[in-house]
Amino acid sequence: MTDLYARLDEAVDRRFDEEVAFLQALVRVPTDTPPGNNAPHAEKTAELLEAMGLKAEKHPVPAWALEEYGLQSITNLVVRRRFADTGPVIALNAHGDVVPPGDGWTHDPYGAEIEGGKLFGRASAVSKSDFATYTFALRALESLGGSLHGEGSPFAPLRGAVELHFTYDEEFGGELGPGWLLSNRITKPDFLIAAGFSYQVVTAHNGCLQMEVTLHGLASHAAYPHTGVDALQAANKLLTALYAHNDVLRTRRSQVVGITHPYLNVGTIEGGSNTNVVPGKVVLRLDRRMIPEEDVVAVEAEVRALIESTVAACPGIRLEIRRLLLAHSLKPQAGNAPLVAAIQKHGEAVFGEPIPVSGTPLYTDVRLYGAAGVPAVIYGAGPRTVLESNAKRADEHLVLEDLRRATKVVARTLLDMLSGGAGRKG
Repeated sequence: MTDLYARLDEAVDRRFDEEVAFLQALVRVPTDTPPGNNAPHAEKTAELLEAMGLKAEKHPVPAWALEEYGLQSITNLVVRRRFADTGPVIALNAHGDVVPPGDGWTHDPYGAEIEGGKLFGRASAVSKSDFATYTFALRALESLGGSLHGEGSPFAPLRGAVELHFTYDEEFGGELGPGWLLSNRITKPDFLIAAGFSYQVVTAHNGCLQMEVTLHGLASHAAYPHTGVDALQAANKLLTALYAHNDVLRTRRSQVVGITHPYLNVGTIEGGSNTNVVPGKVVLRLDRRMIPEEDVVAVEAEVRALIESTVAACPGIRLEIRRLLLAHSLKPQAGNAPLVAAIQKHGEAVFGEPIPVSGTPLYTDVRLYGAAGVPAVIYGAGPRTVLESNAKRADEHLVLEDLRRATKVVARTLLDMLSGGAGRKG
């Protein structure tokens, strides 16, 4: 057993320069979302995979589905490597779409520059890094070849299959990424490992409700304010009520380690036409994070009721509420225990420290697999926290040694899962 793990580690080390070059090539193709023109990145990824002997199925999302989300192009990729006709199918999912780089970079956000043992660039940590982690973990597993069949081998021959799911819709909720693959029955794995960081196994995450609230008043000249209805004053009252609601939300504590309480944030506000005009229209967008214990229907009803009652006290204001996103939480699952145990065991062996189990206040595509009945965990290459990696901020980066070690952990975990009889028996 120890010898096979050592062989996997050696295979990762032997190809590590190639793995880094693969990640650099992926970072250098922009996938800013919006605007979400991500098919070119999928084409490049498929080309690179093909050169390694990994055939990627291309699953383009049709224009009619893209239009609803305001995206330009998505081609999701699926690589299937079957070792036997029976046994579990383990999917490895990472997303290639990212937020635009923004300001403040000291490195080219698409340069994939390496400095001080770190690779800098947008999506270097979240989550093009795990395109590399998962691809080269699979390649390490393949490198074992006949060693699994030799006399006295501690493992039975590999059973089941590994699938790579590289998708491009996480920033807009995942419905056109993993959601598309699952709803169209392109895949139905038995287990899932999804893009994450190296020092913890995440088994639960928050849900998210996003809404657009439009307040319609009546614009008028600022010299005659009594002839108008000020939508911004109404928005001010609404903002006060929404933020005060966080005092209530802080009292609702989650029992999941790593998750504290729900929270409501107003991310954008737009309104008015000029400084000498009473604002006739204000639009704000809010984000309500939901802990795993909350019911999404009740949460949305509560938020709508708060908005409606507050605006009702503002004479002359007409209200519109539009739901932008409703992402369910991922609740702890009993069925992911084999994955958790394997990652913890190998994570401690490779990183030299315990790998705890926790939840995260983020929401992810993993909830879609969970809703489809797929036991899942979040684990991949990266630091202890999102903030450490500068993900979604200037100078996002990945410590390359985390990439190397996480690849070893995932490769070892795949070996355990595919040789130990986990999952369905076919």
